[in-house]
Amino acid sequence: MSLLTTIRAATRLPGRRGYGQWPWLLEQIESIGRQFQEVPADELRRECRSLRFQARSGVPLSQLLTFAYALMREACQRTLAMKHYPVQLRGAIAMHFGGVVEMATGEGKTLTACLPLMLASLEGNGAHLATANDYLATRDAELLRPAFELLGLTVGVITADTPRIQRRRGYFSDVTYSTSKEFGFDFLRDRLFLASRTAGRNGLLARMLGQIASESTTEAVQRQLHFALIDEADSILIDEARTPLIVSAAPHESKEVAESLYRWAAQSVAEFADREHYVYDERQRSASLSAGGRRRVREMKKPALLAEVSLFELYEKIETALKVDREFARDQHFVVRDDEVVIVDEFTGRLSEGRKWREGIHQAVEAKEGLPISSKTGDAARITVQDFFLLYESMAGMTGTAWTSRREFRRIYDLAVIPIPTHRVSRREQLSDRVFATAEQKWDAVVAETQEMVALGRPVLIGTRTIHQSERLADLLRDKGVTPELLNARHLSAEAEIVSAAGRPGRVTVATNMAGRGTDIQLFGEVEAAGGLHVVCTELHESARVDRQLIGRCARQGDPGSFRQYMSLEDDILEAGLGKDGAERLRQEKPNARHASMFRKAQQKAERSHFRQRRLMLYHEKQRRQLQKEMGQDPYLDG
Repeated sequence: MSLLTTIRAATRLPGRRGYGQWPWLLEQIESIGRQFQEVPADELRRECRSLRFQARSGVPLSQLLTFAYALMREACQRTLAMKHYPVQLRGAIAMHFGGVVEMATGEGKTLTACLPLMLASLEGNGAHLATANDYLATRDAELLRPAFELLGLTVGVITADTPRIQRRRGYFSDVTYSTSKEFGFDFLRDRLFLASRTAGRNGLLARMLGQIASESTTEAVQRQLHFALIDEADSILIDEARTPLIVSAAPHESKEVAESLYRWAAQSVAEFADREHYVYDERQRSASLSAGGRRRVREMKKPALLAEVSLFELYEKIETALKVDREFARDQHFVVRDDEVVIVDEFTGRLSEGRKWREGIHQAVEAKEGLPISSKTGDAARITVQDFFLLYESMAGMTGTAWTSRREFRRIYDLAVIPIPTHRVSRREQLSDRVFATAEQKWDAVVAETQEMVALGRPVLIGTRTIHQSERLADLLRDKGVTPELLNARHLSAEAEIVSAAGRPGRVTVATNMAGRGTDIQLFGEVEAAGGLHVVCTELHESARVDRQLIGRCARQGDPGSFRQYMSLEDDILEAGLGKDGAERLRQEKPNARHASMFRKAQQKAERSHFRQRRLMLYHEKQRRQLQKEMGQDPYLDG
């Protein structure tokens, strides 16, 4: 059996069963690596040039894998004093052959990633590392740069404020680090720019994109989409896939009329009763006016500016306002900063700078909050995250929480999920779930347990779903003499310092979600003997992966640690998964051990609902692209 056939067979097997076929391959990398230990640096660079020549001459990368990985491993050892563990090598091999590897927090995904990136770059078409935010992209690139440069390979970094001419240089590096958002937006901007040149409208479109006619705009910044390695793959490919990447065009409607319409709708919400004037679909998260609701719209007094607005648009804006009233909460889904609505990413707890909700939702939120109404823009170009990464010739991913989404990765991206065993045996202890009738009882119990752990000298990490919850819990802790560190969308300036210090004795950190933080929690002093980091999960998220990301912060790299899940019958997850009626029936019962399973059943139903929505969005995007192709238009540009 050939090397390629053996590895492909292994990566297609679920779980860890395939790794039994790999020991000889790892031994080969170790054997080649020993030969490099006494080789001068200039000889290592010559070896890398030889690999590049072979790759560009048509030799399959699979035949160069063991030599390339051994070479990059030696470069990391010399420049960073870091040497890949065998489990990291396994993960790197799976990534090269199109796997999404699940590696626990603290197992070294950043170091692992440099191996498939180096191998893919040998073909001369670039290799992209897409991560969660600019900070992580810059940090990872600067960390690995010395190792790549030792082998004569170049590294580029692209952030939100990188000028266009520097973006081109970044994309023409051997390895490029950036965010999924920047990769996707540059793809769209390039298509707009090239289309404008073809149509002879270069100046107008360039100004719309904030560019100038100069050397920096004479060519597209990106080259072909060759290989993408996606960090936090479940967050980017699944959670963020519901939000298309859009380059906006100028508004097409009167600002005064639009503003009046949104404000009227927001102020009218109180006049509409659930099930009397509208029906709210919990699964689709949409409001639909009934016949009585439409009649009420027609009978209502309206501003003079709305005299020419169609009834259809009046109905639509009322339905949007009702949806916003039901679904969008301040300090949970967004914060208000300098009279602007800034979206909070529900999976990472970070602010999504520059992002806006589509279909008038952003403007409806602004109207609800009494803020200036921003202009609703059209779409000059758009692409979903799903579609964008499927354009790459090959891609792979890594994350700490992929296994529960393995079917979605396979069905949508044709990627196998490969769990990687930890370098050391896990010492994580799961304490029994605790279920309460009310949220107040739950918070009191969380505070009491935190006090107990602090008295033992253990650090505590508490995860909450919303900013409001984190700040309320912080107040409750202070009332009991415990001073917590807050990590939410309001307190991100010292994020790395807060997370890195969260392992000190008696330290309490309250965070809204922990995806993509990129900084490990190191245990200090006598903490290990006291039992390690204790994680408190205060509410089930609608995605089990987000809960696992929080739990994964304790007991890393063989450290001790524990976690406990808290729930209350007032938690939002019950309505999200079981519907309003199902949640109400459950709340009539006295809390007991059975309820913990009902919470997880609700979570599973919510996850399936989100999966259906993502597939539906993918279907509609596919239909839209096909229609534009049939009309002879670019499928990613507005027709």
